[in-house]
Amino acid sequence: MSPQPPQQIGLPWPELNDGLTYKDVVSSSDSELTTVSDFYYTKYKSSAPLLGFYSSSLLLDSSSTFSFFNIFFSSFRWIQRIQNGQIQVDGEVVKDPNTLLRSGSKLVYHRLPWKEPDTPHLLDILYQDDDLIALNKPSGLQVLPGGLFQQRTVLTQLQWCFGESHPVPVHRLGRGTSGILLCAKTKLAKTKLSAYFAEGTSLVGSGNMGQECGTVRKISKIYRALASGIVEEDEVVIKQPIGVVRYPGVAKGLYVASSEGKPSFSKVIVLERDRQRDCTLVKVEIQSGRPHQIRIHLAFIGHPLVGDPLYVAGGQPKGVDPDLVDAASTPSFAEDGGYRRPNQAVPGDCGYHLHAHEVEIPNLLNTRKVLKVVAPLPPILQTSYLVEEKGLPSCKLS
Repeated sequence: MSPQPPQQIGLPWPELNDGLTYKDVVSSSDSELTTVSDFYYTKYKSSAPLLGFYSSSLLLDSSSTFSFFNIFFSSFRWIQRIQNGQIQVDGEVVKDPNTLLRSGSKLVYHRLPWKEPDTPHLLDILYQDDDLIALNKPSGLQVLPGGLFQQRTVLTQLQWCFGESHPVPVHRLGRGTSGILLCAKTKLAKTKLSAYFAEGTSLVGSGNMGQECGTVRKISKIYRALASGIVEEDEVVIKQPIGVVRYPGVAKGLYVASSEGKPSFSKVIVLERDRQRDCTLVKVEIQSGRPHQIRIHLAFIGHPLVGDPLYVAGGQPKGVDPDLVDAASTPSFAEDGGYRRPNQAVPGDCGYHLHAHEVEIPNLLNTRKVLKVVAPLPPILQTSYLVEEKGLPSCKLS
């Protein structure tokens, strides 16, 4: 009998991450009488900080004053980094900010390590074979590096636990979302599984899909969610397009409900209504796979997820002062190594209740093998009769 795979993976996070390394090559247009400080300030304005007092008080001042201090402190911070020995030019540490660069010079910037926010590190294994592994991702753990989280991610745990030939995630799952995350162990599995997830999205975009969600897909994804308010219809089909708008603290823009966005399809089925607590337990099957689709779609119909810090009714973010968007859209840092927490809510913030509950692949990697993976539900997303049957404590919603 072959040995059973481990039921859980995960190593504790070190106090500090490893920092980051940025590599550049000076082009002929950049090198003309350009100093190392001018090069970095010009190319990476968003990597310099708006420190403490200045970042909070100057936002209330005139835009011209803000721009002046932004330029001054951004330039000053790069000079600090250079004098601190964090910049190499052609393999040599350079501490003089006025060092002239030449075309073809190779530059390396070493950002200092920093302490990332507290994050879960254990992942349950739901299924594993030679081609893929299905993990039960806890809420609060980011899948891939980005923003505040450069080390404390699922990908890092896979690298630590499996070594060089580690599995890789083949789809997205929001940081605050728990549940099934499929990871490929081979290049073939990665190609095919990624195609499965992309197929439904392309079908929605082309309009070539069946009336019932999941009838033409090579993969079926079912989520469980807790929506605010009472959803009166037993079943709701949502086809609201999802697009991107500029938003403070999100460099590539925020996904929102938008008539000019890309086609999206979700089918919502009511499982239980709690009129006393004014919330509805729902099952959601998605045909497309737009970022934050379920959060946006439920908010769009007037039922944002309970505890969602970002999306409100209409599928839009909570109020943002448009006069501060340009000023706040540049990420800032508390220290040289670390990101400073944006003032506005961002997509990675947790607090909502959304769980990737079931994934089914009818023809796994063309083997005619039917794979169905189920991630156990957290108590708050179980129907009341199931909670009572298991003798679990009732969940109080705040």
